Amino acid sequence: MSDNVIIARHLSKVVNSSEAELTILDNVSLSIERGSSVAILGASGSGKSTLLSLLAGLDLPSSGEVELAGKALNQLDEDERAALRGEQVGFVFQSFQLLDSLTALENVMLPLELAGRRDARKRASDLLERVGLAARTSHYPQQLSGGEQQRVAIARAFASEPVILFADEPTGNLDAATGERITDLLFDLNLQQQTTLVLVTHDARLAARCSNTLQMQAGKLMESGT
Repeated sequence: MSDNVIIARHLSKVVNSSEAELTILDNVSLSIERGSSVAILGASGSGKSTLLSLLAGLDLPSSGEVELAGKALNQLDEDERAALRGEQVGFVFQSFQLLDSLTALENVMLPLELAGRRDARKRASDLLERVGLAARTSHYPQQLSGGEQQRVAIARAFASEPVILFADEPTGNLDAATGERITDLLFDLNLQQQTTLVLVTHDARLAARCSNTLQMQAGKLMESGT
């Protein structure tokens, strides 16, 4: 089995506007090793979130190809890509994306129940304890602070023990101190579960904690380093 859990070859993304074609991503190739932590760093509009969407199979490129966990995404239909994400991938977003009608525990249980896990409640409860929310399991998102909501989102993302975790500006809506705690939590869980961590960020301090950095500028991959 390849040590690379993500391989992208010559990815481009072009969209049509009313005025002209707009190239959002331009001929990007990269590989990401299993168990590593990688930051995709760049200014707003540099193409980093689009790259993440393509790597995760949430969107398809205009040209080029992505292999995710050994599967060529362009050879899968939408349902097959969704199934692959459900089995292999976790997500943490800036906007938390919790369901307001579910408690913290129920939000974390949801992907486990969808996967048919009989231990969903215990697994969710254990994860919420690990992220410091054992006393908040019955609270709804609107009863939680931003930092607490993001911790619930992280517990949910790690619940199914994903091979890859994609995080898009995971600390973007948080104050500096809370963001630092969330960052610590992400890397602790990454280390404990050997999950490949792919972070999109404009924060150079967050990127510096990753084992590798990919620098995006105007849709192009400029450089990488350790």
